[in-house]
Amino acid sequence: MNKVSIIGAGSFGTALSVVLGHGGFKVKMWAREKSVVEKINSDRRNPDYITDVELPDSVSATESLEECLESAEIVLFATPTHALRSVALNVKPFLTGKEIIVTVSKGIEKDTFMTPTQILVSVLDGVVLEDQIGVLSGPSHAEEVSKFKPTTVVAAAYSKRVARIIQEAFMTPMFRVYLNQDIIGVEIGAALKNIMAIAAGIADGAEMGDNAIAALITRGLHEMKRMGLAMGASQDTFAGLTGLGDLIVTCTSEHSRNRYVGYNIGKGKKLDEIITGMNMVAEGVKTTDSVNQWAEKQNIEMPITNAVHKVLFENMDPADALIELMTRNPKEEKMI
Repeated sequence: MNKVSIIGAGSFGTALSVVLGHGGFKVKMWAREKSVVEKINSDRRNPDYITDVELPDSVSATESLEECLESAEIVLFATPTHALRSVALNVKPFLTGKEIIVTVSKGIEKDTFMTPTQILVSVLDGVVLEDQIGVLSGPSHAEEVSKFKPTTVVAAAYSKRVARIIQEAFMTPMFRVYLNQDIIGVEIGAALKNIMAIAAGIADGAEMGDNAIAALITRGLHEMKRMGLAMGASQDTFAGLTGLGDLIVTCTSEHSRNRYVGYNIGKGKKLDEIITGMNMVAEGVKTTDSVNQWAEKQNIEMPITNAVHKVLFENMDPADALIELMTRNPKEEKMI
């Protein structure tokens, strides 16, 4: 394989174009904005994301989906989950049915409660087989990936053969890819860690202390397991890179946009004000709404998710949300 099409020129799509470009692939990246396309092609830099990284000569950009997808062997969707369905619908007419489809989106679609690969399976039905679709996920901030800092992620797919193809395509000396056959567990972990990062950011911004953040990470992992098991995932997945690994980095790193949102809420800012000032999407905001809706519909207790939902969407003061969490009925600690 020698040609990869990346749908989305955000931070992670751009970072992976660097990985793939230096790995010997010809990369065509699709962006909506003409100015972004022009700057990538002329200056070898994305003007909006990880602007200090020079893109390899093997990477180019286009506004045309048709041009981007021509002769593609791997199609990588690097769009937010809430936009994935509409983007995939626009991509579908230009697919031949032979491509390997990969997503790096991290979220749960509202109302359908579908993961990114499930959205792609549904939308691309009739052109692309389920066995051709997979996901790449793990603790991998774009800012570090693009600078070749050591990163480990997971490739999962509905077919082990396709998972191996994804592994081989993306593997480099500084970007190590493991295989995981639990695709639903991988995607649940990827989505829910963003909710927990918002919670950790709120705790940090409100100066609740390290003990509170440690508790949020630990009990947040419990909620990830709870949802995952209800959806058929393996418990072991949540002890791995896309569970605990991604949870730790997203809850603690200065690169985490979800933690950034939470931190500023903890400092007293309003959600709309924070989102307006960001040029990147914090997937955890919409995922909180989706997962809280799912938990209520399934009658499954997810107290941290519910508390974050109340702070984000019901104007609850973070201090009141903390008190509500801390004064729940006494329980035994259970690991599932």
